[in-house]
Amino acid sequence: MPEVEILTTDSEIVDLALTLSKQTSVAVDFEMDALHNYREKVCLMQVSIPDRDLIIDPLAGADLKPLAPVFAAQKIRKIFHAADYDLRSLRRDYRFEVTGLFDTMVAAQLCGEEKIGLADLLQKYFGVELDKKYQKADWSKRPLSPEMIRYAAADTCYLHRLAELMEARLRELGRHEWLEEECRWLEAVEFEQNSGPLFLRFKGAGRLEPQQLAVLEELLQWRDQEAERRNCPLFKVIGNKPILQIAQNRPLSRKQLSEFPEFPPRLVDRYGKVLLACVERALAQQESEWPRYPRSERPKRDPQVDSVVAKMKKWRSGRAEGLSIEPGVLINNALLEAIARNRPKSVEKLSDVAGLRRWQIAEMGAELVDLVD
Repeated sequence: MPEVEILTTDSEIVDLALTLSKQTSVAVDFEMDALHNYREKVCLMQVSIPDRDLIIDPLAGADLKPLAPVFAAQKIRKIFHAADYDLRSLRRDYRFEVTGLFDTMVAAQLCGEEKIGLADLLQKYFGVELDKKYQKADWSKRPLSPEMIRYAAADTCYLHRLAELMEARLRELGRHEWLEEECRWLEAVEFEQNSGPLFLRFKGAGRLEPQQLAVLEELLQWRDQEAERRNCPLFKVIGNKPILQIAQNRPLSRKQLSEFPEFPPRLVDRYGKVLLACVERALAQQESEWPRYPRSERPKRDPQVDSVVAKMKKWRSGRAEGLSIEPGVLINNALLEAIARNRPKSVEKLSDVAGLRRWQIAEMGAELVDLVD
């Protein structure tokens, strides 16, 4: 790997933007700090062009706005591997729009690769072994060691070659348009705006009774404030399992807390008092104050729909095997059920099914209509 340049100043970003604007493709990756800080952020941006590998350090204070036109330019291909989360983070932190995406992980899925991780693909095609030693490192800390810099740069320096290989394979299979459409969908992703009670984003909350939800919300509000105070992720304050156990059982004493399997003595000693206070506050609420978990109306079970979906899954298995592709990549279960419920009478009517891709209609539309007929 050639020497990696690290950019930290406004003038360097302006020069880089000018250089990238003249490229036909740019490989991009990010390092973030979700495992180490309360508010996750982009800590490094890795960029590779055919003759240079660069690292941009956003935490050094440089203004990244000059790069916005590069990410928005359709004529410049932006190569990512597993772009979904990176694109959401780019939009969240910088409000950048991305067009011209080429996702090598999605390409690998559509090629029928058994293993789609970047390390697996680089090992298979180039004999390159990526060292994942720093996968969970704290990328917000400075200075970065030379080893961390090399590790970060390795995630982009092979992406151009991998994209060329995947593209050639997709064209050979007649699936290049499949990738283009999937990438257009990815370009629009963004994080959902979090609003309302915290329990709405807590796994398992939907199974709790109203008073248990009241306890859960008190616990989550306290944990969120504590994590922000300490600038650490929520799980480093206390995990979800102990939180859920308290909400379910509503303990009133340290003794009861200590009897829970998820509560070692150190956890009781450190947080027992404040956790019990959360329970007491929730139990003091009037029934009219208890929160209710919102229930969306689920479609009624339809034996005919279930029968059609079962038939479609069996068909999908054979179709996917013939294409050497994973069944869920070819078409997922949610789309199969939506088609079975919509009962389209023609291939044209399949376009009414939300989320169904044009390439899926072109490749399988007539068969799908026959299956629901």
